[in-house]
Amino acid sequence: MVLWIVQILLAAIFGGIGVVKLTQPKEKLHETMGWTKAATPIQVKAIGALELLAGIGLLLPALTGIATVLTPLAALGLVIIMIGGIVVHLNGARRATAPERRTVEIQGIVTCVVLLALAALVAWGRFGPYSL
Repeated sequence: MVLWIVQILLAAIFGGIGVVKLTQPKEKLHETMGWTKAATPIQVKAIGALELLAGIGLLLPALTGIATVLTPLAALGLVIIMIGGIVVHLNGARRATAPERRTVEIQGIVTCVVLLALAALVAWGRFGPYSL
């Protein structure tokens, strides 16, 4: 039951943020996602597409019972994306000159670590003892 709750939570988070990255212009994303300034529009859209697909992959195979191995693979994909997010925020914190900017980057790191841990929990559970 806990894995289902975590899967639904992650699917909602990554599905939602993936749609935002896919539908909003890069310039509008700068307001809330400072890291997008250093990325090309194609990179932002690609990350958004991967997050949306992973969000779908966390739920759809598990709910339909078709290709259920895709659920833990989607969770592993999110682990990889979150590792990338941690690296991006670490670089941002290292280069930040204003204390407020450094605080924002540290908050980004913490968020990525929490999401990484939740995705890793789903991957472990669905590959291992609680596979579908």
